[in-house]
Amino acid sequence: MSPLTGRILHLQRLSTEDGPGIRTTVFFKGCPLRCAWCHNPESLSPRPQIQWFASRCLGCDTCLSACPDHLLRRTQAGLVIDREHCQGCGKCAEACPAGAIELLGKTVTVEELLGVLRKDRAYYDASGGGVTLSGGEPTLQADFVEALLRGLKAEGIATALDTCGLCSIDTLERLLPFTDLLLYDLKLSDPALHRQYTGSANGRILDNLRHLRQMQSRLPFRLWIRTPLIPGATATPENLAALGNYLSEALDGCVERWELCAFNNLCRDQYTRLGLEWAYAQSPLMSAAELSACEQAAKAAFRHPEIVIATGATRLVEPL
Repeated sequence: MSPLTGRILHLQRLSTEDGPGIRTTVFFKGCPLRCAWCHNPESLSPRPQIQWFASRCLGCDTCLSACPDHLLRRTQAGLVIDREHCQGCGKCAEACPAGAIELLGKTVTVEELLGVLRKDRAYYDASGGGVTLSGGEPTLQADFVEALLRGLKAEGIATALDTCGLCSIDTLERLLPFTDLLLYDLKLSDPALHRQYTGSANGRILDNLRHLRQMQSRLPFRLWIRTPLIPGATATPENLAALGNYLSEALDGCVERWELCAFNNLCRDQYTRLGLEWAYAQSPLMSAAELSACEQAAKAAFRHPEIVIATGATRLVEPL
C-alpha cells in the first residue's frame, strides 16, 4: 500500500502567531472559501502553482523552452503564464538559473513531515508551544491531517488546528480527539455578507461552532475564536456586536480567547507573483484608534470582555 500523502504549501518555523509559545505552522494547500481579503492566496488552489519574481528574472527565457506544454511567453510587461492550463509540473522552476520561478505545493508523507517537525521539539518544550496546522484549510485533507495529528500526539507534541469551520461535523469529530487547541475563524455574522465576501454562506460554520459546546464536554480541546478585522467588511460595530452576542449565547464558557486580527497588506506582492488582482492592494493598515474601537465594540457585546484581545500592527502615519 502506498503511504498516505498530503499537499502542503510551506512551513513557518519559530512562529509566535498561531497559538501559544514557539510553534511550527504547517500551511496546507486548498481552501473552500474565497475571502476577498485572503492573506494566503497561494493556498487557495489545491493544485501546485508557480509564482514568478520579476526582480530575480534574468530574461534568459530558459523557462520557455523548459515548459513541456509551452504555456509561458515573454512580453514587454514580463513573463506571462497560462495559469488556466498550467499543471504545476515545476519544470520551469527547475530550469530557472536565477530562482525567479518557484513551485508552490509539495507532496509529503506523514513520516517525512513528522521528521521535520521533530527538529524544533526543544523550542516547543521550552516555550509551551507546538505544531499548528493551518492553510488554506487543513480539514480538506482530513485523512492526512488525522494521521499527522495522531503522530504528533504520540510523541507528546502539542497540537493546534486552524480552521475556517467549513467542513463536516464528522471531520471535526475525527480530528479534535488529537487536537489540543482549536483556532476557529469567525468572520461575519450576516449570511448574505458572508457569501458576498467569502463566496459561501455561513450556516455550516455556525452549526459546527454550536456543536463544539457538546464536543468540549467529551474532549479536552481549548477553543480560540479568531476574527480578521477587514475595513468595511468585518471591522464594523454592527458585525462585531453581532458576533459578540452570538458567542455569548452559543458558546458561553467555552471560549478561552477571542482574537481580533488587524488587517495587514503584507501579501500584496504575493498576489502580483501569482498574476492576481487584490481588492485590498491599496488599503492601508488600521490606525491604533480604529483597532481600539473594534476591540471596544467586541468587548461591549461579549459576555466575557476580559478574553477579547486585539492583535496586529497599526499604521504609524495617516495616509495622504
